[in-house]
Amino acid sequence: MSDEVPQRAIRITDPRALRAYAHPLRMRLIGLLRGEGPMTATQAAARLDDNVPNCSFHLRQLAKYGFAERVPGADGRERPWRATTQYTSWDDDSDDPVMKAAADQLNGVMLALYLQRAQDYLAIRADEPVQWRVAAGFGDALLHVTAAELREVTEQIDALLARYDERIADPAKRPAGSRPVMVVQMALPRGPVPAERPADENRP
Repeated sequence: MSDEVPQRAIRITDPRALRAYAHPLRMRLIGLLRGEGPMTATQAAARLDDNVPNCSFHLRQLAKYGFAERVPGADGRERPWRATTQYTSWDDDSDDPVMKAAADQLNGVMLALYLQRAQDYLAIRADEPVQWRVAAGFGDALLHVTAAELREVTEQIDALLARYDERIADPAKRPAGSRPVMVVQMALPRGPVPAERPADENRP
């Protein structure tokens, strides 16, 4: 792996790794490393208003499952940590009940973190410049799509967001006036799963 630019994504297929990742502080630590670059446990503790031994322990646990690593060749008594990838994904197509339970646990932790960040933003939104209040915020859209079409929609969104990946690792590529923005993606099916029609009924 490059010393400067991490891989784009890691895909988790082990439920033990999913459960290890599904911890609020660990997910905040990874988000911090991905968003602000390598830092020591002491620096991370100060940023997250936590204590150093706690952050150090959870960084080691993240390293155990491949989410974080020590910066190679770093000098000093406390070597910085860095994220091994910019994104994490996992199998949601498994019928293994252990894997499904681990994924649900992780999704629950993520939802709680997203909700907290949204509430934090609302608390300061009134003080934001008008151009940022107009550009940011919440919204939703109702689609009538098949599972395949929904997968296509999310892939198109992922491809659009990937255009800005290089700005994460290279601050020189960030335009003047830019700031970190979290884009939260949710696709939430409503109602029962429709019954499949016979093949001849699907013909135009």
